[in-house]
Amino acid sequence: MKSFFSNIFKKKIKIREDNYKSFIVPKINEFRNILIKNDKISFLHYGHLGDIINSLPVLKELSKNKECHLYLQINKKIPKHVASRDHPFGEVYLSEKSVAKMLPLLRNQKFLKKVDIFDGQKIDIDLNFFRELPINFNIDSVRWYFHLTGIFPDLSKNYLEVEGNKNYKNFIVIMRSLRRQNKFINYSFLSSYKNIIFVGLENEYKDLKKEITSLKYYDSKDFLELSSIIKGSRLFIGNLSFGYALAEALKVPRLLESGPNFPLVYPNGNNAFDFYFQSHFEELVEKLTFSK
Repeated sequence: MKSFFSNIFKKKIKIREDNYKSFIVPKINEFRNILIKNDKISFLHYGHLGDIINSLPVLKELSKNKECHLYLQINKKIPKHVASRDHPFGEVYLSEKSVAKMLPLLRNQKFLKKVDIFDGQKIDIDLNFFRELPINFNIDSVRWYFHLTGIFPDLSKNYLEVEGNKNYKNFIVIMRSLRRQNKFINYSFLSSYKNIIFVGLENEYKDLKKEITSLKYYDSKDFLELSSIIKGSRLFIGNLSFGYALAEALKVPRLLESGPNFPLVYPNGNNAFDFYFQSHFEELVEKLTFSK
């Protein structure tokens, strides 16, 4: 019996090695040649939203010497074996509505020469290929694209440029999804703080309103406006969600509610902390709100 399972394991290893040599390595080498030789490079991404933001450090670094075009693919189906019933866009990575909200933000980035919806344009590098890489996806998700391209930017620097909304300079801004919450964490202590606003989905707001009685809600018209609110705020708080990806890209003072079972995102740079425990959460909020 031991020999039987040992043989199965060896076969699986052999399949992975063959796939690595015949499929992964040639594609990585193809990307490297394009990045070296081409002066103009077109990229494709079909999401999720946070994944798109996480690809920007590499594109910004490349834009120092290359002309970068980014195309977003709408309604790409999520494979059934990884689909989640509680995902906001259902069975697709990116909805048409979400891309309409994303385009103003991406077109505001000077390092992107062109941003548009994918409609059959020639693509040099498919950024979604990171999903094929034989890596542990619990590494910092922003680094997936480093290993895809061989480009290693400085993550202490911002990779989104947005003018901060001065109306929110004294606000704590929260965007907390219903997914990937740390169930050992409670937000009720924030009821004693002034000027707290929630900028995520309305059902997420209603869920957190049960704990923060003073919580207000604002529905941004698009992700450029959302980013300007986060940029202008005193402090951003979020879990593993699109909102935290924006805060990380903007390098505002930020706190990440980390889930013990899914440590996929890590703060990089100054005034950025992740927390797992209630006492640390409360201490960090006080530290960042009174030190700014």
